Amino acid sequence: MRKETITPSPVNISNAMSVDVEDYFQVAAFDNIIDRSDWDSLPHRVSKNTNKILDIFKQSDIKATFFVLAWVAERYPELARRIVSEGHELASHGYAHQRATHQTRAEFKDDIVKAKKILEDIAGVKVKGYRAPSYSINKSNLWVHDELLDAGYQYSSSIYPVKHDLYGIPDAPRFAYRCDNGLLEIPITTTQIGGRNFPAGGGGFFRLYPYPLSRWIIQRGNRQDKQASIFYFHPWEIDPEQPRQGAASFKSRFRHYLNLDKTEARLKNLLKDFKWDRMDNIFLK
Repeated sequence: MRKETITPSPVNISNAMSVDVEDYFQVAAFDNIIDRSDWDSLPHRVSKNTNKILDIFKQSDIKATFFVLAWVAERYPELARRIVSEGHELASHGYAHQRATHQTRAEFKDDIVKAKKILEDIAGVKVKGYRAPSYSINKSNLWVHDELLDAGYQYSSSIYPVKHDLYGIPDAPRFAYRCDNGLLEIPITTTQIGGRNFPAGGGGFFRLYPYPLSRWIIQRGNRQDKQASIFYFHPWEIDPEQPRQGAASFKSRFRHYLNLDKTEARLKNLLKDFKWDRMDNIFLK
């Protein structure tokens, strides 16, 4: 599985800031209560929230990677263009947030090719990176790396080396590595304690952990592992006023709505406390 580990310089490490651009109704946790055919009729909040994130990044003078659903870019092309015009990296999150584990190989290929073309046609830049919806690459579908390379992607950031009920490869390499076919895989950051990997890359865990713990985890990765941390979050995570899905299970509602009112302030602290850059600037040099 691992061919070559990619290690950034430990001196003055920049961490990778990434945003998975999807709307609140597109998350995997709501698949069973929100039909895809209803997406266009629901209140859309992704453009407003992503523009707010772009404003925050501009104020903090940082660049990031935006993994954008092509479904979103089709409906809000000006959003993809703003991402590029302000110096951020535009990358692919697939077309319509379909988990790779729920697709056949042919369906996955069609999805990533379609998404890449839509994003490139809208924004006029080459799309180099991909992130699978819900980190849906596991040991059963490692063929996705071959399809990504064939489709012209240079890297994936789709594997989470943790044990989780929805995703993860607990024994996967923790740091960026070359797959056998040469594609670069950049796993989401974990911290290792007692021989076990714990999530440390953001998302719901950033909302769950007290901010000092999140800061300590990233510092630990920079100082002890001498690695850049890969941080991610979603536009809906800074939006406590989004429509609530009362039909979702208690677990799904807890995960989705926990501390939404705290995310923006924590994010601003994170931007001040660490150096940040685009994924491609850190790993594709």
